[in-house]
Amino acid sequence: MAQQDALTRLQDHSAYLAGNHDFQTDIELLAGSEFVATILETVMLATNMRFAGVARVTADRWVACRTVDEVNFGLAEGDEIAIDSTFCQTVRDTSEMVIFSDATTDPEYHDHPIAAAFGIVSYASVPIYRGDGSFFGTLCAIDTEPKDIKSSRAVAMLRMFADLIGRSLETEERLEAQAQQIEHERQMAHIQEEFVAILGHDLRNPVAALRAGVRQLGKGQLTSRERDLLLLMRASLHRMNELIENMMMHAKSRLGGGIEVSAVPDAPLLEALQLAVDEIRVTSPESELHLDTDLLEPVSCDPDRIGQAVSNLLSNAITHGTPGTPIQITAKSHTNRAFIEVRNEGKPIPIEVQRTLFQPFRRGGKASEGLGLGLHIASSIAKAHGGCLTVSSEGTTTCFRLELPKLDVS
Repeated sequence: MAQQDALTRLQDHSAYLAGNHDFQTDIELLAGSEFVATILETVMLATNMRFAGVARVTADRWVACRTVDEVNFGLAEGDEIAIDSTFCQTVRDTSEMVIFSDATTDPEYHDHPIAAAFGIVSYASVPIYRGDGSFFGTLCAIDTEPKDIKSSRAVAMLRMFADLIGRSLETEERLEAQAQQIEHERQMAHIQEEFVAILGHDLRNPVAALRAGVRQLGKGQLTSRERDLLLLMRASLHRMNELIENMMMHAKSRLGGGIEVSAVPDAPLLEALQLAVDEIRVTSPESELHLDTDLLEPVSCDPDRIGQAVSNLLSNAITHGTPGTPIQITAKSHTNRAFIEVRNEGKPIPIEVQRTLFQPFRRGGKASEGLGLGLHIASSIAKAHGGCLTVSSEGTTTCFRLELPKLDVS
């Protein structure tokens, strides 16, 4: 019964091609390795043997993983033969190589049934061990004619190549594990981005309802304390809405391959900037904002996205600037470009922080403030317009400059 069970488990090359072989991973590891292919070719050239292969050997299985067959034994990747019909079972059990140059004259293997069954005359089977010392299988060289395989040079070479294959297995397995880890992390990142997009979308409606409620309350008769509370509520809602918009845009850009902008000729950029400044003034009445514009030339841009970028820059200036100091917003257009600058007074930004300031989820020093997406979104919006966002921080003045190229306006 045990022998019958073993026979029913025998698989062949077709099982490997179908991707459902019991040893699919091991076979793929070796069958796709050019390094192993080179070793087998070298073994054949150096020994004049006409078959070389690597087999996966367990206590009860023998499976070809990579072969070079000029004898036409008919063994390809995935082909399996009964373990008791091979010499490799002895190699596995004793950890010693089996080798003979001529089965007809060799004192130990003369008329051996396995050699006779397959017409084997010269043979070598060398154990292969993984880096952790566990047994993997064998490196085999076979011919139907006598070959001088037992020479000291041939034996040393076979041992060396078996060791190299074992080491390559460890390397390939490590690379495969790393590739799987990277793919897993990529999938997890995609899931996280989808979650962020869904979360941002679902938060929009309740925030919009709260903003509508706050606007309605502001129309009624309120005490001084109630108006102060209303201002705080407006500031919180503005901040919440800003965070949601940044979350949504970051998720969409990651899932969709980047931020999309809809540039229009002679865009109402001044109105977009004024709206961004007015919103900040309402939500942060203690902040002093100065808007200076000189937009003499038409600008082709997406005004809503530029307004969002400037709003993020203003929120950043308020968060990191020195309280009570003015924030200067300057916008100018020239023949071939337009730029918007936001300046604030405060501690200088260290050079090492500046290098990563526009990366997502980076914050300029106050870990409790926001998600670290505002500057990244502003920079992404600039890039989507073919422009750039830069920062300079000297002395007590920090300046973010959003520069837009002058596009053709018809």
